[in-house]
Amino acid sequence: MRKILLTIIILVFSVFAINAQNQKEVNPNMPKIEFEKTVYNYGTIYQGSDGTCYFEFKNTGKEPLILSKPRSSCGCTVPTWPKQPVLPGKTDKIKVTYNTRRIGIINKTVTIYSNAINKSIVLRIKGKVVAKSKEQLLLKNTDKNATPVNK
Repeated sequence: MRKILLTIIILVFSVFAINAQNQKEVNPNMPKIEFEKTVYNYGTIYQGSDGTCYFEFKNTGKEPLILSKPRSSCGCTVPTWPKQPVLPGKTDKIKVTYNTRRIGIINKTVTIYSNAINKSIVLRIKGKVVAKSKEQLLLKNTDKNATPVNK
């Protein structure tokens, strides 16, 4: 029993020693991406509304920040990101468009990958899409000066 316990202890210490040697030094000049906010709440919006929001970020590192293709949690959420490097100290935006044709709760994520020291960041959108009321659907405005007509 003592031999087994001693063998396990030696293996554990060996693993820690190997991991300590394999750790790379972190470049202090690496880019760092910092977002103003990582969650956007649409609140309650109507079906067919504009589902676009923006996440502003800043490169607080000392080297250019390069974003890779962000990945969304579903096809109804489409991210658009800057393709050019973001220089140190500069800000930019990631545009996220949610397809508001679906009625229901919004709880989606977009994962941002980059060459930054913080390799990936998860952005979240949330809210609720509701159907327009019958009154709103029946309102028609054909002229800027016309009065809406209910049918």
